[in-house]
Amino acid sequence: MAKGIAYPEQRDIRAVIILLATQGMIRLGEIPDPLSGQPALDADGGRFFIDLLEELKRKTAGNLLPQEAAFLDDVLGNLRQVLARKTEAARG
Repeated sequence: MAKGIAYPEQRDIRAVIILLATQGMIRLGEIPDPLSGQPALDADGGRFFIDLLEELKRKTAGNLLPQEAAFLDDVLGNLRQVLARKTEAARG
């Protein structure tokens, strides 16, 4: 396998953010579960990955480049919106 195809060339904080966000999106049913191939809502699992990203934000405060901090904020905002939309829809 050619270098960079399976794994990103840059190994920085954005790769960690994407890894956690992808897991959150799987739990929120936005991406099919790789094991079942089906999307399924696990709101608690989604919240867990949002919490991890929030903790990452707290622990890296003041140490990220402006574009890295903005990326993390955007990802967190998107995940929170998806969680709110999905939990509202589940309530009916």
